[in-house]
Amino acid sequence: MSLEITTTGEAVIASQQQKVPRADATAPESIPTFDIGPPRGLFNIDLHELWIYRELLYFLVWRDLKVRYKQTVIGVGWVIIQPFCTMLIFSFFFGRLAKMPSDGLPYPVFYYCALLPWMYFASALTNATNTVVEQERVITKVYFPRVLLPASAVVSGLVDFSVSLVMFMGMMLYYHMTPKATALFIPAFLLMAITTALGAGLWLSALNAIYRDVRYAIPFLVQVWMFASPVAYPSSLVPDRWRWLFGLNPMTGVIEGFRWALTGHGHPPGRLLAASAAMVAVMLFGGLLYFKNMEGTIADRM
Repeated sequence: MSLEITTTGEAVIASQQQKVPRADATAPESIPTFDIGPPRGLFNIDLHELWIYRELLYFLVWRDLKVRYKQTVIGVGWVIIQPFCTMLIFSFFFGRLAKMPSDGLPYPVFYYCALLPWMYFASALTNATNTVVEQERVITKVYFPRVLLPASAVVSGLVDFSVSLVMFMGMMLYYHMTPKATALFIPAFLLMAITTALGAGLWLSALNAIYRDVRYAIPFLVQVWMFASPVAYPSSLVPDRWRWLFGLNPMTGVIEGFRWALTGHGHPPGRLLAASAAMVAVMLFGGLLYFKNMEGTIADRM
């Protein structure tokens, strides 16, 4: 490296190494472009966006669990007390007094098998319906996929379901019953219960954000839905010619499937399950479609 003096008296450092050419200022730079616009198409679900926000779903579920049992004396014990007390009431009134057939199963086992998926579904549906309105302040300030709100309410209920399932295992030991190979189908029927709660929750959560009457109709809807499902009675009481119509209730195939999978008693609900599965698919597809169409206007109408 040497020092050169120009005619104007300025000092210039001349490097003996090869000079690096300067970048042309007129060369175009590679700048990413983002096209922001309304959703295109009738059914537009951005799965990649949902995957990006997967950690938000985890934190929403964790928050729901912490808030649910905060400042409670019994805590998670309510997950066992509620279905157990309901099972005792059903066993006494529908079993001992009304002599409702139980398909050869002990009344406590017969009713608890149905209460397992039903209480999960009822709780998940109620929480999913109210979650959009409860998170009004967050929705109007921060963007994120709104579908994560009802989805988190449905997923958080699986923790309560798992605790209740452990309670049922103890009940089976009390009645000297052992799990059969049919128990391998429990995840399939649980998936049906999850999709049913999510599909109905998407419909009702979007409607609840617009019409606040929905939140007052939910307890009545859940009560009517329970008596329309084979919770307190077996589906064998329904005539064969009306069995397919009875199966259009998605929870019919779920409840009968749980009874068969948990106890291994009876026959698999073939026609009932097929009708319920088809109805679940329609409900979930329609719920996603309606929720996505209303997602852009929910914040403005709240």
